[in-house]
Amino acid sequence: MEGITTFKSDYLPYDIVKQHFQVQEEYKPKTGGIELGTTYQKDYNAHKIQPVTLVRPLERKHTTGGKLDTIPTYQDDYRPWEVPRREPTKAVCIYHPPTEKFGNSTTFQDDFVPRELNPRQSFKPPCVAKLSDVPFDGATSHRTSYIAHQLEPKFIRPKEEYKPSNQPFLDLTTHRNDFKGLPGELAKSCKPEIAKVGSIAHFNGVTEFQDRFQPWLVALPEVRKTREYVPPSGSIDFNSTSHLDYVKHEISPAFPIRPVSNRRRTNAPFQGSTTTKEDFKAWGTCRQEIIKQQQEIPKPMGKFYDLTTFKSHYTPHQITPAQSFKPVHAIALNSGPFQDETMYRTEYTPKKPEICPANYPSPPGYVYVNTDSHGHKFFRQCTPEFSKSNSNPIPKEIAVVS
Repeated sequence: MEGITTFKSDYLPYDIVKQHFQVQEEYKPKTGGIELGTTYQKDYNAHKIQPVTLVRPLERKHTTGGKLDTIPTYQDDYRPWEVPRREPTKAVCIYHPPTEKFGNSTTFQDDFVPRELNPRQSFKPPCVAKLSDVPFDGATSHRTSYIAHQLEPKFIRPKEEYKPSNQPFLDLTTHRNDFKGLPGELAKSCKPEIAKVGSIAHFNGVTEFQDRFQPWLVALPEVRKTREYVPPSGSIDFNSTSHLDYVKHEISPAFPIRPVSNRRRTNAPFQGSTTTKEDFKAWGTCRQEIIKQQQEIPKPMGKFYDLTTFKSHYTPHQITPAQSFKPVHAIALNSGPFQDETMYRTEYTPKKPEICPANYPSPPGYVYVNTDSHGHKFFRQCTPEFSKSNSNPIPKEIAVVS
C-alpha cells in the first residue's frame, strides 16, 4: 500500500521565515529643570474676600388686642334686592273628547283589495330511495383484467466471511508526517521597565485652593460659667415621716420548722382545715341579667290591618275592549282596473342635479373677489336681475367658500 494521499501530493511545504521584532529604545530622561507654571496662574487675579455678614429682619410685633369693625366691599356694594316671583304664562288648555264617532276610512282600506294567497307548487324531488329489481353485479375491472402470476423464489445473498488483513497497521497520520517541530526562541516581553520619574526639588507653586481660601480669624465660642455651689446655712434635720410615725414592735425570731427525724405513724384522721378555708367562705352568686335599652316607640298591641291607600282609594272600572277596525278577510272581486296612481307620481317634477360651485377651482359664472386671513376664497356671481324702475342688470355678490 502506497502512503501517498491527495493532501501529500497537493500540499507543498514552504520555508518559514522568522518574524523580525523591533527592539525598543532605552528611555533616557531629559536634562534640565521642569517649569511648572500654567496660564491659569499667570492670568488669574486674586481678590480679597470678606466673610458674609448675616442679614436678619427686624423684629415685628403684631398687636391683636383691638377689635376690628369693618364692612367689606362685597357687602357694601351688593345688596339684596326684592325680586318678585314670575307668574307662569302657560296657556290653559282643557281637552274635550269628541262626541261623534270616527268613521273615516284610510287610503289603505280604500286601495287595498285582499286576495287569496295561492301557494306555489314545489318542484323538489321526493326524498325516497328507488329500489332496483336487477341483482347486484360485483364484477370490477380489477377482477376481470387482473391475471395472477406465480412468484419466483426470493434471492438470498450469502453472508461473506470476515478475513483479516496480513499487512501491519500503519498509524502514521498526515499531521505526524508533515509537522516537524522547529526549535525557536522564547518571545521577549515588550513591557517597559518600571522607573520612577520624579524630582527632588521642593514644589513652590501656588494652587487655587491656597490662593482663594485664605485663613480667616474665627472667634472662640463663649463659654457660660456655672454658678458656684453655696451650701444652705443651718443644721439639717434627717427625720422623715416614716421615721417619726413608725412604732417598733418586739418580735421574737422565727424558729425553723423541721421534720422530726423519728417519724411516728398515727391512725388519726387528717385535719385539712386552714385559715383560708375558715375565713374565706364561698358566697352564692347568680348570673347578671343582660341590660337591654328601653324602646322609645311602644309596640302595637292591636291587630294589623294591611289596608293601603291604593286599596282604599282605588275604584275598579269595567274594561270595554277597543273596537277593531281591521277589514274582514274576505275576497271582494272588482272588475275595474287597479288604480296605482299616488300623489308622488302625479306631483313629482324631475329636476336636473346641480353641482356645488365650491368643488371647482374656478367656478363658472363667478368672479374672484378676495381671500380672507383664514384662507376662504370669496367669489361674486354675475346674474342679471331686472328691477321694476331700471332695466340694467345688477350684479349680485355671493360668497363662495372653498
